[in-house]
Amino acid sequence: MAAMYEKPVRLLLKDMVSQSGLKPEEILQREKVLHWFHDHYPKIKEATIQAHLTKMSTNVPSRIHYKANPNGEDDLFFRIDPSHYRLYEPANDPSPIYKGNVNGEASGGSEGVSTDEVMSDKAASEFAYEKDLQSFLSKNLFLIEPGLRLFEDEGINGLEFPAGGRLIDILAVDKNNNYVVIELKVSRGYDRVVGQILRYIAWIEKHHADPGQSVRGVIIAKEITDDLLLATSRVKDINLFEYELSVSLKKVNL
Repeated sequence: MAAMYEKPVRLLLKDMVSQSGLKPEEILQREKVLHWFHDHYPKIKEATIQAHLTKMSTNVPSRIHYKANPNGEDDLFFRIDPSHYRLYEPANDPSPIYKGNVNGEASGGSEGVSTDEVMSDKAASEFAYEKDLQSFLSKNLFLIEPGLRLFEDEGINGLEFPAGGRLIDILAVDKNNNYVVIELKVSRGYDRVVGQILRYIAWIEKHHADPGQSVRGVIIAKEITDDLLLATSRVKDINLFEYELSVSLKKVNL
């Protein structure tokens, strides 16, 4: 999608830094960024601004989904936490994260996840597995329904899409140009995921969808539990899917 103003959002962020006179080590609040865009470029949506903050923050792993340019032109900020940033300092900060060099040593962590938390082997395995499932589905959304596609806008896509300080696994658009929020659970899907996906649906409706665009949800899990079935039986616009993976082997003759 083409930029709605004379410059794309990534360049407007650089203009904001220049106009505000931001100095090295000075803390920049996310709300200040949002207010600046609201005052100068009100048509740009909050989620789009947040996604570009992620793309241009050198220590946020999620930037790999937005194709941060390894030539350095997208290396503008260093994220302190989901609400605070400062300018990136090449001489002092860790090397920027690009696709292919994500290594868990960068500060800042993923949105909503404490860097003090230590994953168990099982949790770490499930996390990696969920990323594989996320990557596969993002390229094969037609398996969920015909015409479903990954949301894209100005180099930002729907993988780990920011929504109020948290991340949606996949934000998609259907054949009627309505939004579909997709949440993945690599093992069992319990009823608590309903509250999570309803929060995401409401956030997209309020902050991102255009007038007339509807938002619905999809939960995909290895096993849909009875309590999740019960919880969603009274909630419209949420569909449930169970996934199965299979592996086939072919002997190679020597």
